[in-house]
Amino acid sequence: MLKRTISTLVLWAALIGLLWFFGRPAAVLFTTVLAVLTQHELYGMLTRMGHRPFHRFGLLIGTAMLLVPYGVRTLAPEYFITGPGMTASLMALAVVLCCVRLLAMRDPGKRFDTLAATLFGIAYVPFMFHFVIEIFFLRDATNPNQGLMLVIWLIAVAKFCDAGALVVGTALGRHKMSPTISPKKSWEGLVGGVIIASAVGTTLVYFFQPRGLYPENFTLLWSALAAIPIALIAVVSDLVESIIKRRADIKDSGTSVPGIGGAFDLTDSVILTAPAAYILFAYLLRL
Repeated sequence: MLKRTISTLVLWAALIGLLWFFGRPAAVLFTTVLAVLTQHELYGMLTRMGHRPFHRFGLLIGTAMLLVPYGVRTLAPEYFITGPGMTASLMALAVVLCCVRLLAMRDPGKRFDTLAATLFGIAYVPFMFHFVIEIFFLRDATNPNQGLMLVIWLIAVAKFCDAGALVVGTALGRHKMSPTISPKKSWEGLVGGVIIASAVGTTLVYFFQPRGLYPENFTLLWSALAAIPIALIAVVSDLVESIIKRRADIKDSGTSVPGIGGAFDLTDSVILTAPAAYILFAYLLRL
């Protein structure tokens, strides 16, 4: 488990470096690839449970949900709906299209399960991931790099909470947090993970805010406080993936990421934290 966590941190660090070097287009493309791989693995697990989602159809809609708003924002900004409004419209369109597609199913007994599984995959992965892209565009008029650094802050907080919880839990864990879902997680590890995540997030702001890479009102205090709910939600996100994998009776979500497992194993803690961070940044901190 420790080796896997270290591999995850190293891979995220390498990918963040590549995104910083190639800029926002690469960041959007990479986010889309990760989301599609994660959605593909989620559909695979749902299929193992017997739910039979519209696999390729759902992936096509999920890809469009991430790339269409970016394309409109870039190529025809006068038609772009500010914020997540365009993606919300695409989510509504996805419901309509899935319902139309449902009519062609020959097995009436599976129609509801198929509809629910397909829409869950779209809502839980690409819809939630699009908030990562929205964060990329925060502070766009001031300094485009600040949006990328906010995503880096988000990933660092989420992943170091997981790593910190593992280290502290291994050393000091006595009280199981959720023995039926993830037996190795402890309350002591949770507290340690949140503290370490907050410290890492604050360290990023301390070193990079003087260089203009974080907004002025994203102070050290705000960073430390904002990291607490993000870290807690990251734990919930990780537990949700564990629930899904246990129901599908598999250890890893896939084999697409060497040394870690699947893309879902890599992105699990980002799925629920991305919309939470966007709300925190855009509406509470007014970034």
